[in-house]
Amino acid sequence: MPSSHLVIWAISFVSIALMLLRPRRISEVWWVCGGAIILILFHLISLATAWHAIAEGTDVYLFLTGMMLLAQLAQTHGVFDWLATVAIQKAKGSRTRLFALIYGVGTIVTIFMSNDATAVVLTPAVLAAVKKSKAEPLPYLFICAFIANAASFVLPISNPANLVVFHQGMPPLGKWLQTFVAASLLSVLVTYAALRWYCRRELEGNIESNIRDGHLSDSGKLAFAGIGFVAVALIVASALGKDLGLPTCAASFLVTLVICLRERANPLNLAKGISWSVLPLVAGLFILVEAVNNAGALHLSQMLLHSLQSWNATAAALTVSFGVGVGANLINNLPLGLIAGASVREAHIAGVLRNAILIGVDLGPNLSVTGSLATILWLIEIRKKDLHVSAWTFLKAGIVVMPLTLLLATLAIAVIG
Repeated sequence: MPSSHLVIWAISFVSIALMLLRPRRISEVWWVCGGAIILILFHLISLATAWHAIAEGTDVYLFLTGMMLLAQLAQTHGVFDWLATVAIQKAKGSRTRLFALIYGVGTIVTIFMSNDATAVVLTPAVLAAVKKSKAEPLPYLFICAFIANAASFVLPISNPANLVVFHQGMPPLGKWLQTFVAASLLSVLVTYAALRWYCRRELEGNIESNIRDGHLSDSGKLAFAGIGFVAVALIVASALGKDLGLPTCAASFLVTLVICLRERANPLNLAKGISWSVLPLVAGLFILVEAVNNAGALHLSQMLLHSLQSWNATAAALTVSFGVGVGANLINNLPLGLIAGASVREAHIAGVLRNAILIGVDLGPNLSVTGSLATILWLIEIRKKDLHVSAWTFLKAGIVVMPLTLLLATLAIAVIG
């Protein structure tokens, strides 16, 4: 391997490692974009190639922009406070009932609006609920992180990574459900059982239930309806085989425009509450991935996939899903998903092996706090409220939840074929 390739690998992996570790609590975006800038400045990747890599992420940027705008709109107009009040009233003072309610809502949001929406839209509502109920926040916040990955392959739109892995080879919805419905059901149920058991002590006792009836303003009702409108736009776009970013962003901007005109409010005030650093973070990751692909990662992954094709189907599926799952926690599932997706297309991989790669990319990140983009978005949301979850705290829960879930989900897709 040329020395320049070794340097590219070193810079890329050090940048991602620093993103995961966050020394001195410096934001993830600085480490990733810093690594990308170094690659460009030292001509280890051409400016043209870097721009091409950034452009490849356009759909992701649009999707995230739409979701973050929608979440900020809902928060500004009291949707999350209202949802929190409803959840607490339905829980009737029971911590475990509140846990089940939030898990159910998280599952629905992930399935029909994607795992990133669960991180961005649901997490603020959960934070509002635990604040009102005076409950221990961690078990309920864990739900937002874990269900975002556990339910992310129920539908093609449940995780943008699904579109990356399958690309133009996306199966029809009926075939998708036939392939993944059993694995998805196992993933959701086993994750619930494992997380519920892990948090059993914190869920003992009752919560504050003397909460006044919540009131949602007319603008809040519009914002809530807007969330449903965006969900419908996502489903329609998926059914038509279209990219999700532009419909999500356009629908969110339309909802924002209607509410701002009604309120005679300045939309720029909404923009101030959005964590825009997520977008350059994702762009930097796309550059790092393009660099390591050009430095041999794509060729190496293709060779590994070809060698696994001669294995027993179940053994190959388990090897791939756990290999990809562990790898996602080491370098984040966005860059790994991009590499895996390119490898699948170039090596013409299909069937059980490709499905196992998808399971690893989607479900594997439930091991570590920065395994997926959704979990990073979740971290950003809870930091806004001065809450912090350490890597070790998340890992202790992840060890209980992820391995068994990944094993059973992979066996399900191997059996179905």
